[in-house]
Amino acid sequence: MGETPVYVLGVGATPVGRHEKCSFTDLVREAYLNTLDDAGSPDSESIEGVWFASTLMDFWEQRALRGQAVLGPLMEEGSMPVGLRIVNVDGGCASGSVAFNGAWSAVRQGADLALAIGVEKMNDADRPGGELLRWIEGTGNMLDPGWFWRPYHAAAEQLGVSFSPGDGRSAAMDVYAILALTHMRRYGTTVRQIAHAAAKNHCNAVGNPRAQYRFPMTVDEVLEDRLVVPPLTRAMCAPRGDAGGAILVCSERYLARQPADVRERALLVRGHDVAGGRLHATWENDRAPVRALSTTYRMADLGPGDLDIVELHDASSFAEIHLIEDIGLCARGDGGPFTASGATARDGRTPVNPSGGLVSRGHPIAATGILMLHELALQLRGEAGEIQVDGARIGLVENGGGILDLDAAVCSTTILQRVS
Repeated sequence: MGETPVYVLGVGATPVGRHEKCSFTDLVREAYLNTLDDAGSPDSESIEGVWFASTLMDFWEQRALRGQAVLGPLMEEGSMPVGLRIVNVDGGCASGSVAFNGAWSAVRQGADLALAIGVEKMNDADRPGGELLRWIEGTGNMLDPGWFWRPYHAAAEQLGVSFSPGDGRSAAMDVYAILALTHMRRYGTTVRQIAHAAAKNHCNAVGNPRAQYRFPMTVDEVLEDRLVVPPLTRAMCAPRGDAGGAILVCSERYLARQPADVRERALLVRGHDVAGGRLHATWENDRAPVRALSTTYRMADLGPGDLDIVELHDASSFAEIHLIEDIGLCARGDGGPFTASGATARDGRTPVNPSGGLVSRGHPIAATGILMLHELALQLRGEAGEIQVDGARIGLVENGGGILDLDAAVCSTTILQRVS
């Protein structure tokens, strides 16, 4: 472990859903106040900095100083210190985890108390979802769109299929479909195995009051759902959601000054890293998740066999298949059979996404990483209610942002441990 221990003191989140009447500030206020309460109501004046994540605020015409605009009302209300240092970050779908990295790094470098916030609004009562999706894809921007899409056109040609992102869906699902097809051809993964991952997570979310979708699905129901882009059905794809999340991290010396009940609920950040993606990756390369995990495992002095629980970034259910391979829960190419065997079920060998994952718990882009940390914290404290995994003490969060060839553009991995 590192020489300067960092602890999660408090974490909070809103439920994920279509919160069309809520502003960014409304969502952050709820998550932030929940976090202070979870941390034992520390003096907010002790917070030494905020790392603020949101990816889509430009769509809502807030183009700069996003955190300052959202947190300003909280300062006026007196719930947040005036003049607090605010650092704006954007790592796509990993933005919340990049914010966490900033707060974690500050404590590692000597701060006592730091805050990370992630918030996103993806639903508007007056505009269709397709308008937001087109904006995310950057139609009409000054970048070279051909450069970004070129690898997927090439992969599609080799597979004998077309790559043609369309209206009404995120182009990310077209990318995941190509990735799934390459994995299926390379390793024999089946659509039914991907459906096992989706059905597991839909059933897990039934008992999670924070989840956007809370209905069970069978494997056959997943396969029979509306096709989005082959081989992915709607039930295999994460929905658009609105939510906010916040997490307070502290130093060991700060924790030592807290009441006993607060110290008993604190979680040690046993390991953490953020890695960038690589161009022209293959399944056999050490892609971003593998490289981030290598550092995280080394820092934690742990391996995949030590994990009691995993929350990972299943923006599509295929992603869960290859990410459990990246994490080391099974060998490369065995993710499909491993999932279908029940090894990742809530009562399986290593439970994966007992929260319901992104396909059911929801995927409010910049909030997602912190929501995943929140779900893991509840599990490790034994506070997860109906979805509690028995005996969970050590857990991992993997959160990726963007897609670059077969890699994530940025990937964050974090291991938390219950210490009481």
